Amino acid sequence: MASAYLEFIRIRFLTMLAYRVNYYSGIVIYSLNIGVYYFLWKAIYGDASQLGGFSAAQITTYVAVSWMARSFYFNNLDREIANEIRDGSVAIQMVRPYSYLLVKFMQGFGEGLFRLVMFMLPGLVVVMLLFPLDLPEEPWRWAVFFLMILFSFLINSQINLLTGMIAFWLENNQGVMSFKRVLVDLLSGVVLPISFFPGWARTVLEWLPFQAIAYLPGSAFTGTLNGSEVAYAIGVQAAWSLALILAIMLMWRAARRRMFVQGG
Repeated sequence: MASAYLEFIRIRFLTMLAYRVNYYSGIVIYSLNIGVYYFLWKAIYGDASQLGGFSAAQITTYVAVSWMARSFYFNNLDREIANEIRDGSVAIQMVRPYSYLLVKFMQGFGEGLFRLVMFMLPGLVVVMLLFPLDLPEEPWRWAVFFLMILFSFLINSQINLLTGMIAFWLENNQGVMSFKRVLVDLLSGVVLPISFFPGWARTVLEWLPFQAIAYLPGSAFTGTLNGSEVAYAIGVQAAWSLALILAIMLMWRAARRRMFVQGG
């Protein structure tokens, strides 16, 4: 059975490979996006040596790696699930001898691997050539960063699974999905590092899973988190992963009892 799930990863990877030209153009778009943020932050810092716990060099690196990491953990699993609920095909998927949600997760992981190989890593090289990044010299920071973005993928995908399943109750959850996407980009730290938020907002965000998607990996990579702080950040990611697994199991159980699909 495990080999069957691995096959879903391979199939999605090969499917994405058929559209690889789109991702080459995406590297250019992301590089332009990072360039806009680079000059924006350069203007914000001015003569200041440090703001929000980041030096000018660190914030440039943070923006670059956060946006490139986003290309790895981003997926549309919520949209895929919602569409299958609306057209009724989820009913067929649910009677097959495998876990529907695990299949969706594996498909998302296949897409993520494709984005890692064909988008994130080449894109990071391009950005390194265009902008003055302050990359860490310690190999362990690189290793920790890749471990943490795996958790980023897991947490973001879990949130997408939960958002997609809302369609069992709302039937059309397009507004919820759009709101979720804006919320994740804003509160995860991709647009603005969490340390730049007001004190009360940082306190609230510490109790939400969003910072574990972008802010914690980016902070560990740039050196604003060190030693035990990095270990604690990984622990936070692991804790949220487990909590979201429990939420998914409970929501899926309720969804299976409800089981109403448009046209089904």
